[in-house]
Amino acid sequence: MNSPIVHRQTSALAIASLVAGLLGWSLLPLIGSVVAIITGHMARAEIRRRPEALEGDGLAVAGLVLGYLMVAMAIVGLLCVFLFFGGLLAFVAAAS
Repeated sequence: MNSPIVHRQTSALAIASLVAGLLGWSLLPLIGSVVAIITGHMARAEIRRRPEALEGDGLAVAGLVLGYLMVAMAIVGLLCVFLFFGGLLAFVAAAS
């Protein structure tokens, strides 16, 4: 006997996570990254709850990676800006 073919649907949250992660790298850096992280975690939980009906864990992981990388780069960038201007102010204060 042949077993029935089960068609799994791609999670909409996983697709949203990937799209938001890509937007986080282009048009909406902060908002897109935060949305990618939130929807990525929600999608992975949804897929774990219903693995027989949903797929798209790879899409969710890709959205999470893009989101977390952009947040990390933003933090490093802000740290560099603060250190540069802090060092510049210290240099000016010491020179005068």
